Amino acid sequence: MTAIDPARLAEELEANEEVLQALAANGDIAELPRTIDVHFKGAQDDIENLAEDAQGLGFRFIDFGEFEDGDWAADLQVDGPVTRDALKALITRALEIEISHGVEFDGWGCAAETGSDQ
Repeated sequence: MTAIDPARLAEELEANEEVLQALAANGDIAELPRTIDVHFKGAQDDIENLAEDAQGLGFRFIDFGEFEDGDWAADLQVDGPVTRDALKALITRALEIEISHGVEFDGWGCAAETGSDQ
């Protein structure tokens, strides 16, 4: 398998810092598990193949989307914490999926998890 570009991984991890800071500002406790949305985009066939393979890759397939430029998107979910180590593992896996499925990792997102039931 083709190796992940270390510069690309570093770039993605750096981009995480803004998201982590925003979550922390909202009272997030990074160690608490929650649903994390993970997005990929690409050609329709590649996205459909990814959706079919999602469960075997450790994700839940949620929905397709379509961009104006004709690219398709797959919205996947996984449960886990958003610590830096957990996100590094998640992003590494997402970049491996980019390579194996010919799609583009298009980011992740989640709600802040404060530990309260509000």
